[in-house]
Amino acid sequence: MTFFLIGLIVGVVLGAAAAVFHFRNVLRRVRGAERRLRDSERLAYLGSLAGGLAHEIKNPLSTLHLNLELLEEDLAGAESASKHTSRLSVLHREVKRLEEVLEDFLRYARRHQLELKPENVNEVLDEILDFVGPEAEQGHIRVSRGFAAEINACAIDAARLKQAFLNLVINAKQAMPGGGELIVRTKNVDEGVEIEFIDTGVGIADDELAKIWDVYYSSKKTGTGLGLPTARRIIEEHGGSIRVHTEVGKGTCFTVRLPAGART
Repeated sequence: MTFFLIGLIVGVVLGAAAAVFHFRNVLRRVRGAERRLRDSERLAYLGSLAGGLAHEIKNPLSTLHLNLELLEEDLAGAESASKHTSRLSVLHREVKRLEEVLEDFLRYARRHQLELKPENVNEVLDEILDFVGPEAEQGHIRVSRGFAAEINACAIDAARLKQAFLNLVINAKQAMPGGGELIVRTKNVDEGVEIEFIDTGVGIADDELAKIWDVYYSSKKTGTGLGLPTARRIIEEHGGSIRVHTEVGKGTCFTVRLPAGART
């Protein structure tokens, strides 16, 4: 009888513990779903503003561009042309930067209907690395590829995902102002495909690490602060995830996971 009671008590305790564990898991999932819903609603609101913002800002910027070009033509041959042309060049650069900030915001804020098709992620990455290769070489950055020979096919919107991958590659290049190595690796994992973007750059300080996903946060003077948030949003739209590991003075690794289907 004593052993029976002890066994019964142990069973009740273990059952209660399991129930608590299950409840916590359910609660965590519910909170995650609520957070995703809030994010989705916020981004939907931003998306609704994006079209109006583009119209209100792009038109004046185009007018500025045109008038700056006309001023340059009017000043051509004038005695003070050199001084004024220099000032106009500064204005041209600032107008272009405003256009880039606007385009980055629109890419982040717009809602996109993904056109998912089975794709080979290696081929998508090859296109991006071929595109940035010449500029990377000029910056003394060596690009290395370590792709799995038989990679799982992923149901992706290639155009959207290219933007996310390009943002990660650009971020890696900017982390190596004195040159270094960019390593991109792929491999199959149980739940799909894993892609690593590894740089041998300056790394990310602890006080900056928690902010890198914040919209408009940038540690770079020329950064818009939308590259990494946009990359994460696109990856999460595909049902994937992204995490980062970094060491100051040694480099950074962004690891992307995407769900997959059949092998290619």
